[in-house]
Amino acid sequence: MTRDLSSGVSRRKFLLTSSAVGAAGLAGCTQNNDGGSSGGSGGSGGSDDSDDSDSTATGQPLSGTINIAGSSTVFPLSTALGEIFQEDNPEVNINVQSTGSGGGFANFFCVGDTDFNNASRPIKPEEEEQCSSNGVEPVELTVATDALTVIVNNDNDWATELTVDQLADLWSAETQPQQWSDVNSDWPDQDIELFGPSDASGTYDYFIESVLGEEGPGHRQDYSGTEQDRTIVQGVEGSEYAIGYLGFAYYTENSDRVQAVAIDDGDGPVEPSLETARTGEYTPLSRPLFTYPKVSALSEDHIAEFARFFVENTTNQDLVAGDVGYVPLTDDQQAEQMSTLEDAIERAND
Repeated sequence: MTRDLSSGVSRRKFLLTSSAVGAAGLAGCTQNNDGGSSGGSGGSGGSDDSDDSDSTATGQPLSGTINIAGSSTVFPLSTALGEIFQEDNPEVNINVQSTGSGGGFANFFCVGDTDFNNASRPIKPEEEEQCSSNGVEPVELTVATDALTVIVNNDNDWATELTVDQLADLWSAETQPQQWSDVNSDWPDQDIELFGPSDASGTYDYFIESVLGEEGPGHRQDYSGTEQDRTIVQGVEGSEYAIGYLGFAYYTENSDRVQAVAIDDGDGPVEPSLETARTGEYTPLSRPLFTYPKVSALSEDHIAEFARFFVENTTNQDLVAGDVGYVPLTDDQQAEQMSTLEDAIERAND
């Protein structure tokens, strides 16, 4: 049941501001709700066209609590979908936390405390092992594509284009240049100020994999790391000699405050955009985004129906691209993800 969000009221400002302050609990309710029914067999397939709200197979309204943690990058998308889902299902409470992909897996999802974990990179083998040891089975669902964005101060007129090698040099634990002129002698003899996500973030992990190399020297640690993307923007905005990186949605919301860097992966500089991410031109910083529901949680109607709602809306251009700022899935990609989800729901109810 894809919703029409073309009413002209953009949720993006609210969503990104909410992420910056670590908003959790869309309904303002964090306690467990025992009113949720079991068996993810009800929902959109049995809904009445005369009533926008979902219901269980018995005709009762959906109710219960859904707890979500993980990626700050996926946070705006899951928050938007949670808000819309709750409009039609007021007895469902959806609590979303921005903890970083790794922080969400380690501290919430794999220990059994949340129903979904959002991630801006695939789950790691050690996280799968932790989940398995606690009886948690994750289901990987791709929900969008992001263009990870490098940002500099608006007064920066020397590093508005960077090669991948220069980007790696700037962030490498091995080289750790202290001044811009250490990277290029034509650049200012001024100290570099670096801002980025913490090591609990999937964005941090993806940057290492795509720019520094998993077998490389690693990510330098003499930088300001945070899970609050607003802090990254503020840091870069506040210093002419700063540089940072974050998800594309956060850049687009603040494109008047900082400027995006075009990245040259060998075929000339390419600016981050929905189009260059969609076509694959923006390499190596285009990346898939994920949510991971827990199989056992999908036995509950309200959780299964929210998972279906999430996947159904991955092709929603107005929401994913217009309101949040990511590349939607194609119809074929969505169908593949829905098939994966339905298989997991069926297993949850066996």
